[in-house]
Amino acid sequence: MNALVQSASDWAGQMGVVVLAIFLRVGAAMAMLPAFGEQVVPVRVRLAAALAFTALLAPLMSIETSVRIVEFWSVNFGGAEVLNGLILGFAFRLFVMALTIAGMMAASATSLAQIFGGGVGVDPQPAIGNVMVVSGLALATLGGLHVKMLEALLLSYTALPAGIWPNVSDVASWAMADISRAFALGFVIAAPFTVAAFLYNLALGVINRAMPQLMVAFVGAPALTLGGLILLVLSLPFALQHWMGLFDATLASPLGSSR
Repeated sequence: MNALVQSASDWAGQMGVVVLAIFLRVGAAMAMLPAFGEQVVPVRVRLAAALAFTALLAPLMSIETSVRIVEFWSVNFGGAEVLNGLILGFAFRLFVMALTIAGMMAASATSLAQIFGGGVGVDPQPAIGNVMVVSGLALATLGGLHVKMLEALLLSYTALPAGIWPNVSDVASWAMADISRAFALGFVIAAPFTVAAFLYNLALGVINRAMPQLMVAFVGAPALTLGGLILLVLSLPFALQHWMGLFDATLASPLGSSR
């Protein structure tokens, strides 16, 4: 009986170490994940989500990873897990930043940059940016974000092994590639607005040269704003579809582990 109790106690201690290591990575990533890590989400809700993801990941963890966590657990090991979680969360947070960049560009092109709505995040952003961010997060959530995120967290142990500090050169290359892709994605989403605004302002310039007495600004600015809103309705579904495809590809291959 004593041997059985001792064996159960050892197993419980090992499982506690594994669960703690998983929670450190998940909790760090949860602070930056899309939808789950938004500033408008209460801290208690984020903590509950981190605990739920930890409880779901623990039974799915491979035996090799669990054994490694038990054998090499230390303060240094825990610090590496926190850093790995932050890197993973930042890789996914860049997709929300891409929508924010696109919203700022589109708002500037359509004379809506002065209209703010601080519904998402700490800093206020143009109303078009809020619409893009909230729509993207809603689309991702309805598309099973929690399941895909759970799979991404599990796959992250392949790209970022448990307890190993990430290589600086690898992190730098990942960061440069992902940040460049975020800016490129923002430019692609905002391209219809910038191109349309350029052509419209070019046409107004030609009209102003032909009829200097006509106050084109009073006619052109409201028309540009209305055209921008109509273009938002027409282009946003296709833009979010493209955004969602890239987001799903990144969730299936965290940090470009298979790219």
